[in-house]
Amino acid sequence: MPPSSLEHKLIAALKSREDRLIRRRLSDPDADAGLVDFHTNDYLSLSTSPLLRTRFLSKLQDAPDVLGSGGSRLLVNGHAHTNLEDRLAKFFDSPTALLFNSGLDANVGFFSCIPQPGDVIVCDEYIHASVHDGIRASRVRDAQFSFDHNDLTSLGEMLLKLVNDRAGLRSGENSVFVAVESLYSMDGTIAPLTQIVEILETLFPKGNGYLIVDEAHATGVYGPQGKGLVSLLGLEKRVLARLHTFGKALAGSGAVILTSELIRDYLLNYARSLIYTTALSYPQVISVDCSFDLLENGTAKKLSSHLLKTSSHFVTTLRTLLLTHHIPSHLLSFPPHLAYPPPKNPTPTLTPTFAYLATPIVPVLTSQPRPLSAYLRKLGMNARPITWPTVPKGKDRIRVCLHASNTLEEVERLATAMVNWAEEQIRSQGNTALAKPVGNDLLVQPKL
Repeated sequence: MPPSSLEHKLIAALKSREDRLIRRRLSDPDADAGLVDFHTNDYLSLSTSPLLRTRFLSKLQDAPDVLGSGGSRLLVNGHAHTNLEDRLAKFFDSPTALLFNSGLDANVGFFSCIPQPGDVIVCDEYIHASVHDGIRASRVRDAQFSFDHNDLTSLGEMLLKLVNDRAGLRSGENSVFVAVESLYSMDGTIAPLTQIVEILETLFPKGNGYLIVDEAHATGVYGPQGKGLVSLLGLEKRVLARLHTFGKALAGSGAVILTSELIRDYLLNYARSLIYTTALSYPQVISVDCSFDLLENGTAKKLSSHLLKTSSHFVTTLRTLLLTHHIPSHLLSFPPHLAYPPPKNPTPTLTPTFAYLATPIVPVLTSQPRPLSAYLRKLGMNARPITWPTVPKGKDRIRVCLHASNTLEEVERLATAMVNWAEEQIRSQGNTALAKPVGNDLLVQPKL
């Protein structure tokens, strides 16, 4: 039987992606075995922690409920779920906590129902796709705006224009929601959270300007006991909602929204991604509870300290190699926020931006991400290529994700291998001019 019209269209769409080298596929789990991990979000290496495994199995053995969850939270509200929410609300110093099955579900649930008609949503241009999905399902889908990534001037100008153009925002009748990530997953950049809060409080003195912070990639890594950057900056009472996920540094599954009693109640009534899905299973809840044991007892702090030290060492090593070997920027380079050492005496600011804080996410820009990734795999290192549409066109990269289990020797080997690959490309093209630096592109001061 010949392909149907639908099949023809699907095949053509996939072929188009194949031709543009952006077709996605699942990796072969056997092929990844034995490679040094430079690609997963397991930042604290808890997924392979014997300590976490032993704790989880012990709690699972003693738990009254260990299989399934019985249905949605509105149908079956188990003790394990409510106890974990109570613990998280106290741990994060929040009025309430509400569990979701994933960070995507949490963002979709929040942004699809909390903003009301007449409200406005302003997003950092690099905000996660799940926020966009939520907005598309909301009643304010035509009132979404974006500002340049981490650019306070761009944000301020956007908000000021909205205030001037919309009487409802000036009167306080309508609200504006600003959505950011504390640590951005593709670039490893840190949001200037304190300054954003100050801008909102200044431009919206009636209290109708709200900040929502996605802490998915910062959870467990930053702040007291791994509570994230909002906690590190003491902004808990000045942020409307925080999202923390459990599937990255905490080696679990699911997510939690930390917010007010009223918003929690509203989500229970209107968030479809919460209402119409089976809740997290009991083993998932128990696993998350065990991970928070390790945050509270200081284990995670030691792991994150080593992780960030390793990250700094990798950046310093690769930066030095790029400069001393005169690697052209189109083959290998850092984005602006990593392209030169932090100043020894930075200009004082009203509040810290953390622009130079070490992160577990280190993007290495390259015009040939797939060949470079394949080269590294042959050397026993798994660092994945990231291309459009995940990142903007022209900003293809290898996204290096570092972990507490990575050693300084491993990251040195990774940096050396990247530079060796670049030099092979230069030699293979037979163009010695390629070996010369393009201006001072590695020393350009970033835009903050």
